[in-house]
Amino acid sequence: MTRNIDIKKDRLRYTKNSSSATQAYVAILFNVLYFVSVYTSDVGTYYYNKTIGFSVICNLLFLLGAFLCSEGVKNYKLGYCIAFIPMGVFQLLRIISIPMKAHGYVFLLDGSMTRVMDDKQFIYTCVCLCYSAMACFAAGITGIRRTKMLRDYEKSLSNQ
Repeated sequence: MTRNIDIKKDRLRYTKNSSSATQAYVAILFNVLYFVSVYTSDVGTYYYNKTIGFSVICNLLFLLGAFLCSEGVKNYKLGYCIAFIPMGVFQLLRIISIPMKAHGYVFLLDGSMTRVMDDKQFIYTCVCLCYSAMACFAAGITGIRRTKMLRDYEKSLSNQ
């Protein structure tokens, strides 16, 4: 049984950490679904202000950061694995920026009071951000565990 475990650990030296990278791509996918939902909304001029500009910058930074970190975790770089944890927290904090504010904002449109973001879109955007955050956490934790396992195995090889 220990021989089988050693073989699995030894294989880590020659394979990429594709599971963490795939989880990172899932985080990117849910982020894309989030911002497509928000930016395709037709609600008058609510989104044409500094907040949406800041949101676009945040989306670009997240996409760039998640992609770069996904490349780092493939090669078992611990720093990139750890970076996914704050990225997941960042995704959760984004729920209170646009979705919550837009869901609570009511304005007059064509003679009737209308919410900028209805309940269905609010739930959808929150779920997308939560799934993106969970994928970031999973990518980070999986990457950290596998990287530490590989480092410990390499250290045991050098001690022999």
